[in-house]
Amino acid sequence: MNTPETQSIPSVDPWKSMRGLTQARIGLQRSGNALSSADVLQFQADHAAARDAVHTPMDSDGVVDGLKGLGLGEPAVVTSQASSRAEYLRRPDLGRIPNDLSAVQHSGADIGFVIADGLSATAVDTHAVALIETIAAELSPQFSIAPPVVATQARVALGDHIGEALGVEILLVIIGERPGLSVADSLGIYLTYRPEPGRRDSERNCISNIHPPDGLGYRDAARIVGALVSGARQLGASGVALKDTSSADPAVAAAAAQGELG
Repeated sequence: MNTPETQSIPSVDPWKSMRGLTQARIGLQRSGNALSSADVLQFQADHAAARDAVHTPMDSDGVVDGLKGLGLGEPAVVTSQASSRAEYLRRPDLGRIPNDLSAVQHSGADIGFVIADGLSATAVDTHAVALIETIAAELSPQFSIAPPVVATQARVALGDHIGEALGVEILLVIIGERPGLSVADSLGIYLTYRPEPGRRDSERNCISNIHPPDGLGYRDAARIVGALVSGARQLGASGVALKDTSSADPAVAAAAAQGELG
């Protein structure tokens, strides 16, 4: 039986402190089978943000202007054979094929950048220029870098065509990742050694969940890219044979770069 004293004691939410450590939905409040109004409204807001990230076109002009300020050369803009955002979402195959690559000039550089909208233009608009600036600082001056290419209605494999046209040794495709209900602005980086049409996904390395301050930061992502680029050049390949050695000790890093670790 409740007494006046026990009725006045506020309930303690044991999940409150843990919610500050993750963007995941944990310990949602409910009454019977119904979630609290605050949680329902937050879910609807996050769902709307995810839909917007998928359907909103990339601000290509803004991204190009930002890239021009990095001093990497005049950016080229290309598009896939998907004629609209709706077709891009219905036909992933068209997003892997270029419409016209005449704007892409052969450079023969070590590294090429492709900035692709993917499934979150929001992520590209928010993070891409700053991320490339950080990666370029990590890779230069030991590697030459081709002028960047901005690709719209693009899937990862579109980069193989662009990388071949650029004539680069290693291609980095920076692309908006599929948004979730807690993160709508996450970027991924796909590294391919000797890019050319027909490369399999198993021949790429992926660095994902880049969205500071809650996800992987630019500097950490650049450090991983630097390790993978060095490893790919030593191994002569990317993908499943190439391991991230950015946090390994020197002996392990050397063995991984030579493909001696499984």
